[in-house]
Amino acid sequence: MFGRRKKKGAAEDAAGEAEQVVDSVDTEADEAEATRERVRLEPEPRPDGPWDSTEVRDPAEGRVDLGGLFVPGVDGMELRVEVAGDAIVAATVVLGDSAIQLQAFAAPKREGIWGEVREEIGSGITQQGGIIDEVEGPLGWELRAQVPVQLPDGTGGFQVVRFVGVDGPRWFLRGVISGQGAVQPQAAGLLEQIFRDTVVVRGEGPMAPRDPIVLKLPNDAQMVPEGVQQQDEGSRFAGGMGQLQRGPEITEVR
Repeated sequence: MFGRRKKKGAAEDAAGEAEQVVDSVDTEADEAEATRERVRLEPEPRPDGPWDSTEVRDPAEGRVDLGGLFVPGVDGMELRVEVAGDAIVAATVVLGDSAIQLQAFAAPKREGIWGEVREEIGSGITQQGGIIDEVEGPLGWELRAQVPVQLPDGTGGFQVVRFVGVDGPRWFLRGVISGQGAVQPQAAGLLEQIFRDTVVVRGEGPMAPRDPIVLKLPNDAQMVPEGVQQQDEGSRFAGGMGQLQRGPEITEVR
């Protein structure tokens, strides 16, 4: 009888271990599902912008018409564009010693992608040896990152940048703040306001999610072709330093 009790105890132990394994698998599945739900939430309301073109009476009023984006114009700013192949896909507003790069992408109709994009950016930067911190800032959830770069003397260093983003109706607007506005976020108030007051023109045509919304030059733009930078290949959201380099400059916008 002792032997039978021992076998029964072993069976109970095995069953208990099986239950623990099942519980572990279920927990991991629940966590994975929770993560998917978190990064695929519907876009939140945008009472302070950025705006869809259908939400403003006259997008061109006080803004520079770049086709897919209407960017607010402020005194003393420089507006530059970023080129990928033959297409203009991003605009950078430079104000003093700070800048914000604006880039719009197509997105699913009922799903926001900023949560998922943040994870991709953060993973890419940490794999490069950088440091990230996810915080809730004035524009919502953002990434504050130290991105590895090579300094002019050949040594390694870090560039501090802030990745901000907002999901809209069938579009996603990303901003990359650099310079003093990233090092001292309290100094980025005007750049943040420019981001909020930007108008996105998604258009009605079919676009695959994450396709960049192509921009155009203003009709009266004066191009400075020296130093044209081509965008690095790779993830459109990886935050590679090629995306942070300044492109051709549009002079005398304001």
